[in-house]
Amino acid sequence: MANHKSSIKRIRQSERKRVHNKYYGRTTRNAVRKLQATTDKNEAIELLPKVSSMLDKLAKTNVIHKNKAANLKSQITKYVNTLA
Repeated sequence: MANHKSSIKRIRQSERKRVHNKYYGRTTRNAVRKLQATTDKNEAIELLPKVSSMLDKLAKTNVIHKNKAANLKSQITKYVNTLA
């Protein structure tokens, strides 16, 4: 167990941040999967800006790396463009 008040506080803070980041990371991954599972072009076009925004927010707060966000956005955009 931690010996200093500051380290005890840091443990509390990091646990809260971990749970927060885990929630938003999981939510975004599910949104990406939902978009990639969609076969309807209109629905995919509607979801694309929302998912892209989610990825940008995660990259901005360093939950995921900015290059990973860019790669995922590129991948889902390419998928949406290939839908008939």
